[in-house]
Amino acid sequence: MVENIKSQMRKGILEYCILSVIDRKEAYTSDILEALKSADLLVVEGTLYPLLSRLKNNGILTYRWEESTAGPPRKYFCLTEEGRQLLAQLNCEWNAISQSINKLIEI
Repeated sequence: MVENIKSQMRKGILEYCILSVIDRKEAYTSDILEALKSADLLVVEGTLYPLLSRLKNNGILTYRWEESTAGPPRKYFCLTEEGRQLLAQLNCEWNAISQSINKLIEI
């Protein structure tokens, strides 16, 4: 039961985490996976690609292609203006939710 709850919690914040990673600098898919992994949010590529596609299709992300000397061209993602506005709103919401949960935990 605990694993299911943990999984659902992580799924609920995954898009927020992805946007936060890309906000720091444009990122290649493996950069995003590495950042999530280093934060102990293990995500497989099969989960990440559909999220990135959906965020792009919704106008939250854009990308550019860059040639690679080690293989095929790489797709680097960055936030659009709409994506930056969404991230700012999510930051506010995260702070509010965190404060609410911390109040409940302290009771």
